[in-house]
Amino acid sequence: MIGGFMGVGTPERLIDALVASGKTDLTLIANDTAMPGKGIGKLITARALSRVITSHIGLNPETQDQMNAGTLDVDLVPQGTLVECIRAAGVGLGAVVTPTGIGTPVAEGKRTLDLNGKHYLVELPIHADFALIAARQADYVGNLEYALTAQNFNPIMALAGKTVIAEPDTIVPVGMIPPDAVRTPATLVDHLIRRAL
Repeated sequence: MIGGFMGVGTPERLIDALVASGKTDLTLIANDTAMPGKGIGKLITARALSRVITSHIGLNPETQDQMNAGTLDVDLVPQGTLVECIRAAGVGLGAVVTPTGIGTPVAEGKRTLDLNGKHYLVELPIHADFALIAARQADYVGNLEYALTAQNFNPIMALAGKTVIAEPDTIVPVGMIPPDAVRTPATLVDHLIRRAL
């Protein structure tokens, strides 16, 4: 999983390291594939991915070209469903029940159920081996604070990744982040890598 929304709140240094590593055949879970040369778009350009689970590819023609050529498997998931399935994984829920997608190709092959006369899809939680997230700052033990809309998917993904690697802009002493500003507690964070200046 990689946090961010069109590159805002995306861990750029971690993405650059993945590209430099030459890894391929990766499965990515993210809100979008950004744009060529920006954020997750760098992984698309490097052809590091074989599958993407995402809600939007409209701003990255390279993603579209790879999907149409059959070299990249793209699972398009409605944005609200995607974030709820990630959250469900993080908090231990067995499924998400949503009316979104009923009567569309999204529903093909999925379980449905009827509740109080309404039809719902049963969507399963989405887990990941790694969650790569960006933060405004971290303290030395790993508590994270986010800036404005850069918060987006990052705190939710920190719940659902087996190993969480955070890329804060700065790392500060414990106590410098007010407790009510901590959005991801240190207990969820495995590694800190400060963003390059």
